[in-house]
Amino acid sequence: MTARTWENWGRNQRADPARVERPDSVEAAVGVIARARADGLRVKPVGSGHSFTDVAITEGVEVRLDRLTGVLVSVVATGLVTVAAGTPLHQLNAELEQRGLSMSNLGDIDRQTISGAIATGTHGTGARLGGLATQVRGLELVLADGSVVSCSVSEQPELFAAAVVGLGAFGLVTAVTLQCEPVFRLTAVEAPMPLEDVLADFDGLADGNEHFEFYWFPHTDVALTKRNNRPVAGAAASPYPSWRAWVDDELLSNGAFETTQRLAAWAPSVIPRLNRLAAGALSARTFTDVSHRVFVSPRRVRFREMEYAVPRAAIVDVVRGIRDWIDRSGARISFPIEVRVAAPDDLWLSTASGRDTAYVAVHSYYRTPYQPYFDAVEAIASDVGGRPHWGKLHHLGAQQLRARYPRFDDVLAVRDRVDPDRVFANAYTQRVLGP
Repeated sequence: MTARTWENWGRNQRADPARVERPDSVEAAVGVIARARADGLRVKPVGSGHSFTDVAITEGVEVRLDRLTGVLVSVVATGLVTVAAGTPLHQLNAELEQRGLSMSNLGDIDRQTISGAIATGTHGTGARLGGLATQVRGLELVLADGSVVSCSVSEQPELFAAAVVGLGAFGLVTAVTLQCEPVFRLTAVEAPMPLEDVLADFDGLADGNEHFEFYWFPHTDVALTKRNNRPVAGAAASPYPSWRAWVDDELLSNGAFETTQRLAAWAPSVIPRLNRLAAGALSARTFTDVSHRVFVSPRRVRFREMEYAVPRAAIVDVVRGIRDWIDRSGARISFPIEVRVAAPDDLWLSTASGRDTAYVAVHSYYRTPYQPYFDAVEAIASDVGGRPHWGKLHHLGAQQLRARYPRFDDVLAVRDRVDPDRVFANAYTQRVLGP
């Protein structure tokens, strides 16, 4: 690869931009836009490469934000924190903890930049909680004309509603203001359960815990459930012993899992047996720690992913539909299927916009074919009005998405206003938002 060539984490997207820019200030970012326009080039920011779609691909100017990092302003009394757009979540979590603050909800991967995470709709799980973008209170952007603007629910609210989960299509985000809260702990309770028991009591499990998710191992009847709740006041921390964390998270969940995925890629017929062995080895564990250390898990085995947001009332039927397809098709699926939940929000391109939502995520080891499996899941989710995660593989275009997002035309109107020349467009935004 050339010095300019960029590749995503999943190794399924590659860009060879005309040039790469790495601004270290807002003023430098303004200069990036001015030079790109003078040269007739489009602009696209990239984060840490954890999207599987081509959302960050450009043949024009690739903007790497790794010099725009760190907490810029924090007010502990209010919990409002302004952070540079290129700050990776793991750095942000550490800096927040030092200030006695936490984000209210997180996903289980912390390698993304804050701006990339919110732009693609990254989320955790929680029936009464939204995705990361719902914790945003303001954005600073450089628009296509070079102007620097701030937006929030009270300042340019339409730009804010469109650009928070904005796919990088409305401007170059340089800073994000987040609503945080006093640092808190979570008690994690992880335990295997029969899949049918989980599905039969899904609403009770989702509503009865602050954060609930489960992973089902195809070709088995076992699911691993994860319940994270705040401990009672005054409860002491009881972190997972470091040696056991290494065994569980590094040796087994990453090292051994990588080995089994390589074996599965070489001999797919052994996958059902491997999954049964993995499900049989699951054991319960409980620990209490600072929230971000409970939310986040190391993920070193490379994969490709599709995730759909469906109406929560439909999730049980969707999971059963996927299971039925696997059984009928004879497909061999080596990765667990993940299910999470989210509260409705009012962000125009959020996958949970306007409805209680459940997410179903399917994965494939990066060295194995995935298309028939992902196509089947997409069809099942689409039958109930599913919305694809913007950073994960899907095939939908603007006309299909318009029917699934009530404010879709409002999004396009804002885009026409702030980027009429499509400085921030690429092939992906042309597909999902239109030309």
